[in-house]
Order: sequence, then C-alpha cells, then structure tokens
Amino acid sequence: MQLTRDGDAFVARLTPRQASAMYEALSFLREHDYGDTELILLVGAGREAVDALVERLAGRHTESRDFRLTLEEIHMVHSALTAAPTMFLERGGAFPEEPFHIRLGFYRENFDALAYAVVRAAAEA
Repeated sequence: MQLTRDGDAFVARLTPRQASAMYEALSFLREHDYGDTELILLVGAGREAVDALVERLAGRHTESRDFRLTLEEIHMVHSALTAAPTMFLERGGAFPEEPFHIRLGFYRENFDALAYAVVRAAAEA
C-alpha cells in the first residue's frame, strides 16, 4: 500500500483487492445493527462517516486507483480490518476461518497484513 501526503489528508494508491478488503471490513461492521456508540468504539466514527467511506470504496475495481483519505478515514479502515475478525471468535477464543472467508471473501491474514501495511504506509508518508 502506498500513501502520499496531500495537505491534511493522504492519497492512498489502492489495488482492487485492497479497496475490496477495506470495503468488506467496513460494510460488515456497518451491516450489524450497531448504533453510533458501538461504531465509534469499533472504528472511531459514527454511522454517517462509515456510510460515506463505504460508498466511496464500493464498486468493482479492476485496476489500482487513488483515494483521498483523511487520517480519520485511515483510522476507520485500520480499525475495521482489525475489528471485523473479532466478530467471528467462538467460545474459548477459536477463530473459524471458513465462515470469515465465506462472508468477507478474504482470509484473516489478508486483513492482518493490510492493517499492518496501512500503519507502515502512514508512518512512511
């Protein structure tokens, strides 16, 4: 992932898979019946902000493209990538990979790697 500073925001060059993973993580959390309080705790923003970012990331991306993101939106994406897997944990802490992959279209390690890449790219920008 590549981030470039653009004033108070960043330009994120995202591959189709990166944009899709971010979309899936955010939309998965958004489709739960969470109120603003829960969403703020999970991703640092309420329903309106999450909906706006989900809408921008939506669509079938066929090539890499630039997304202008605020630091708050980058935080939302990072938080969604790390929070979504926790919603699948079973009693005793077991993580069921198959239901996660079926629902989100990615493996947990894909979310983990992208979350790490977001932090590294922001630090380097």
